[in-house]
Amino acid sequence: MKKVWFLFGVAVVLVVSCRNERLHYPETRRCDQTDEYFGVKVSDPYRWLENDTSKETEAWVRAENEVTFGYLEKIPYREKIRKRLEELWNYPKMGVPWKEGGYYFFSKNDGLQNQRVYYMMKTLDEEPRMILDPNKLSEDGTVALSNFAVSHDGKYLGYGISRAGSDWQEFFVKDLTTGDDLPDHLQWIKFSGLAWYKDGFYYSRYQKPAAGQELVAANRNSRVYYHRAGTSQEEDRLVYEDPDHPDWSFSPSVTRDQRFLIITVTCSTSGNALYLKDLQKKDAPFVRLVENFDHDYWVAGHYGGGLLIMTNDGAPRYRLVVVQDDKPSLQYATEILPEKKEEVLRGVTLGGGRLVAEYMKDARSVVRVYEPDGTFLHEVSLPGIGTVGGFSAEPEDTTAFYGFTSFTFPSVVYRYNIATNTSTVWFKPDINFDFDNYVTEQVFYPGKDSTLIP
Repeated sequence: MKKVWFLFGVAVVLVVSCRNERLHYPETRRCDQTDEYFGVKVSDPYRWLENDTSKETEAWVRAENEVTFGYLEKIPYREKIRKRLEELWNYPKMGVPWKEGGYYFFSKNDGLQNQRVYYMMKTLDEEPRMILDPNKLSEDGTVALSNFAVSHDGKYLGYGISRAGSDWQEFFVKDLTTGDDLPDHLQWIKFSGLAWYKDGFYYSRYQKPAAGQELVAANRNSRVYYHRAGTSQEEDRLVYEDPDHPDWSFSPSVTRDQRFLIITVTCSTSGNALYLKDLQKKDAPFVRLVENFDHDYWVAGHYGGGLLIMTNDGAPRYRLVVVQDDKPSLQYATEILPEKKEEVLRGVTLGGGRLVAEYMKDARSVVRVYEPDGTFLHEVSLPGIGTVGGFSAEPEDTTAFYGFTSFTFPSVVYRYNIATNTSTVWFKPDINFDFDNYVTEQVFYPGKDSTLIP
């Protein structure tokens, strides 16, 4: 009830403030820009605002900010609201740990840091060592961490940054043994991660745009490269390209056992093709496992001589299938976890020789454990109605970690024993807030067709 009255008070303050002052926004010029797509003409009168370095755009942003902040600074009790929100947000936050090369890695925010700081440790009981603080990447806070990937032997850290909110990324490499930054500096990267393989990683990038066109040029001719740690970008080896389809984007990944290179191919916001290459066979060709963009396909892992693939092909709420190494075709795929009628499969993790499947049911998380052949074992007992995130595990290790949060439950990290189906708290924040005053209840109401809506 306290929370309800607090939010009601905030709303009253804002409504009264809005009623007493009329906002006068600056004029926004309209241009005559028109484009034709598939025979249809589309007007784009504000195209000029996409040029964020022009003096006209800068003047427009300044004028908009004057209106916005001029209004916000006059709101009564704004400082009191700010202080209370700061109290509620100012508490330690811990990310779900994961393991690479015999080391545990995790992120942590002491309270109000703009970005989480990353640490590593050999055992869960020792004092962790800080390996990267993104808050120190720039003095003005305009450089953000965009990628973070540790090599499978735990020797290298590859990370990406973006400047001033740009989609462009730059990749760097750090030696985790010495803590030294290597000379690696990779540029002109968009929408790509770092897929470690041996002493380097796969990634995708574009050609350098013409001067002044960095933020407006179309993203065309994506290419996949292999970069070896400690070398220059000019030495990177081209792995895959498709000049016949310049609008396609390629995103590489490598299975955890380092067996397959997977290239996810996209041409829009939904649906993807899937190509794979056997890294154990010299000069092995890419196999086009999926060649169209009709559905989504995501490789959950490689286990027992087969690729585990999540897909909505024939299953709008997703299912899990396995494609054997010796028959790399969906034609021979075997269904492991069929689609559920009222649940959406959100993710599958390999851990302790079992499959940990995360489902969304009635807007809440449900986690179940299965044998690799799909035989159901048990459901993971969660603290209540909420959301599970970041389930991490090793294929043959029975120790896993996951995070849980809800409307009345701060983000808590649990250590989970896959073999015994037991969870223990690994990290729980200390917050100046009385959670006993609040209860989460889930209710259902019938829709127009009598479907119960949570």
